Amino acid sequence: MIADKVFLEIFNNRIQAAVEEMANVVLRTGFTAFVKETGDFGTYLLSPSGETFGSPLETGYNLSLGIPAEATILSIEDWHEGDLVICNDPYATQGMVTHLPDIHLIKPYFHEGRIIAYGMCFVHSSDVGGKVPGSVSPSAYDIHMEGIRIAPVKLYEAGVLNEQVMRMFLDNSRIPEQNLGDLKALMAALNRGEQRLAELIARYGAERIEQGIEQLLGYAEMKARAIVREIPDGAYDFWDYLEKGPGGYPIRLRCKMTIEDSNIHLDFSGTDPQVRASFNIPTHNQQGHYMLVPALIRYFRTLDPTIPWNSGMIRMVSNYAPPASVLNPEPMAAVGARAATFIRLMDVITGALSKAEASKVPAAGAGQACIVMMAMTDANDGKKKVGVIQPICGGSGARPMKDGIDGMDFAVGHLRNIPAETVEAEMPVLIEHYGLREDSAGAGEYRGGSGIALRVRIVTPDTIMTARNMERMEFQPWGRMGGDVGTHGEAILNEGLPDERDLGRIDELLLQPGDTVTFLSQGGGGYGDPLNRNVQSVLADVRSGLLSMAKARELYGVVVKGTNVDESETQSLRATVQINVEDFRYGPTRDQFEAIWSDEMQLTLGQALKEYPLALRDYLKRRTMDILEQRHADGLSVTTEEITSTVSALRSIIGLQGANRT
Repeated sequence: MIADKVFLEIFNNRIQAAVEEMANVVLRTGFTAFVKETGDFGTYLLSPSGETFGSPLETGYNLSLGIPAEATILSIEDWHEGDLVICNDPYATQGMVTHLPDIHLIKPYFHEGRIIAYGMCFVHSSDVGGKVPGSVSPSAYDIHMEGIRIAPVKLYEAGVLNEQVMRMFLDNSRIPEQNLGDLKALMAALNRGEQRLAELIARYGAERIEQGIEQLLGYAEMKARAIVREIPDGAYDFWDYLEKGPGGYPIRLRCKMTIEDSNIHLDFSGTDPQVRASFNIPTHNQQGHYMLVPALIRYFRTLDPTIPWNSGMIRMVSNYAPPASVLNPEPMAAVGARAATFIRLMDVITGALSKAEASKVPAAGAGQACIVMMAMTDANDGKKKVGVIQPICGGSGARPMKDGIDGMDFAVGHLRNIPAETVEAEMPVLIEHYGLREDSAGAGEYRGGSGIALRVRIVTPDTIMTARNMERMEFQPWGRMGGDVGTHGEAILNEGLPDERDLGRIDELLLQPGDTVTFLSQGGGGYGDPLNRNVQSVLADVRSGLLSMAKARELYGVVVKGTNVDESETQSLRATVQINVEDFRYGPTRDQFEAIWSDEMQLTLGQALKEYPLALRDYLKRRTMDILEQRHADGLSVTTEEITSTVSALRSIIGLQGANRT
């Protein structure tokens, strides 16, 4: 029950201002480009039980609702004023942290001897050790390859620095000075949050602030439940894929979203087993985990922008992520590239929502946040440098009433680009081209957003490039209600030169002076039939360079001559083309894959794998798919029965006497 609505509104605004101020402290005082330019950090206020009741919307990483902080808070037996806990271990924190570069700090906010709230913040460190610069490699197969792990431990105890913990952290990074600078920025932000909360307590009293925290969370829950009640009850299935998992096969993420009154249940049964790669998300099946719910909270906030941005919004969400799956791996699975997975998961939840609310949900966006990093020894000053060159996103999906956004996907809208001048000032590289990609947007009555084109020239010998989270290089962003797919991504070495070659998805790449790497990111999927698109909108895209005349004719049936539309030829051409009415269009690559691997086939394979030890499941999946795809190529039958017999035969080959359940 909300006793004082006026106070609650004032309290909400004061809390929002406090976390935004905390975020601006980090933005203005952080050291690494990934923090001060890209904004990959977060500042939050937590209730005593660990729920997020304050989270910024304007600055930093805002996908924070549902952070399971309670286990980490309880792991500290005795909190004191002046304590500061540091951690980055996904397994020790029970899914509060989801990969090692996310360095978290937690500080208790006391009043008269008791904890009123906690301040929490994190930065995505540009390096915490591990096998590659930047600490994230898709090919890492256990967490020990990904850098230093820190279980929750006091960095400061009662205001006194633990020098050994600080030294251990800094000594295991390629960029200790920058990491120290970012840590100090986080500490300053936590102190600012403590100051602002103390001011509120001084003005309103501790009891009223504690009530305000609970009521603010409850108010967000109430408003979110009102939206869920408007979604038709039912069960909605959807799945999508990460590309090039172990063995080269896609990794499937599957969800059955069940709506019942004001409750949502997300059942991820049918999702692939955890993989021998770094795409696993360590959710520990925490309910409403913040890596599972971003698509839902953005949907709620879009429909009702007045909902307080806090974890009350996901109290009605329950979930089941099967043990030893990509979304709930067993320790010590690699998790560094988990961002690729949660971005695709947003597409999965969006797709399920689309089946329930077709007129309110967009087509698929680019579906990646490719973080390009480089490491080299600068020939000018002899210093080793590691840094982010650019987060490469792509276009968002077209909306039911509006075009998609160029160069930015809804899924990663919190990431800012880094100005080329800043990159070149901090790293010895040249940015030769950075703009929007022609002919990349998915066609539709409302087109998808255009992708990005970036070309980087290397000037320093033995430069190492990594580019994590490259996705949709084959499986294209899907279109809706007659809309077409967006263009897939590409990466090209030395484009236009005799030694030009397609790089595909980059893990670790050695480059020399004069080499260039060109990144072409995806366009978002289209919404509605392209033949219904306004002719003048097509012409505007041609004039702006986003659409070629050839594609205007091919995709939209619009004939452009010079700088104008030929109305007569356009009318004749459009009259000869059939209207497209597909609910979803996935593109030829996915269609070809699912011609063999239907939903039934994949569910059968997943069920068969559960009969075997975890250590064998990924291997058995790969070998079974190899064998059955060869059968298909040879013209033989490929059915669910072949799956069972193939797995059984493989069991005999590797010496298993029988199925060993785990």
